[in-house]
Amino acid sequence: MPVFALKLARFMALLGGAVLLALIVITCVSVLGRGLNTLGHSDVLTGLSAALGKALLATGVAPVKGDFELVEAGIAFAIFAFLPICQLKGGHATVDIVSDQFPGAVNRFLITLWEVVFTLVVLLIAWRLFEGFQSKLRNGETTFLLQFPIWWAYGASFLAAVIAGLIAVYVAVVRVYALVTGRNPLAVPEA
Repeated sequence: MPVFALKLARFMALLGGAVLLALIVITCVSVLGRGLNTLGHSDVLTGLSAALGKALLATGVAPVKGDFELVEAGIAFAIFAFLPICQLKGGHATVDIVSDQFPGAVNRFLITLWEVVFTLVVLLIAWRLFEGFQSKLRNGETTFLLQFPIWWAYGASFLAAVIAGLIAVYVAVVRVYALVTGRNPLAVPEA
């Protein structure tokens, strides 16, 4: 199971990274288009050369229509896509100012406790995303500018959250097993 979990987590991280990269490109193009559009309409450029301003605007330079809608939907998916690898590798942020002073057994118990709590929270979020997905699917709500169905974003985020939940359950079970037996079967090959 560790190899399958690792491959699934890596795939989700790569998919989330690809979506994030696409969102970065969309945002940069939109900002550049907005800036050039503003420049084409500016008094400074039209004062220097009205023809240059008109020529710039004639190229169709403009912000990407609905860029914020795409970013909003894509970021939600990317967050859930990155959770499995972070969970599997134990990469979540921790505050261990006090816990460093505890004995090893107490720290292992705390890690296991928070692993179980995190799993429950991810499963709760996945359930609520599913409820939102069903609601948006039923009412046919769309985004304002692009008019794409909102359930698409909910569905993609839900699928990523389900995979994050499966990995979280796996890691929590392994942590509980390790706490009880003293053996850690979470021997994941390094990347």
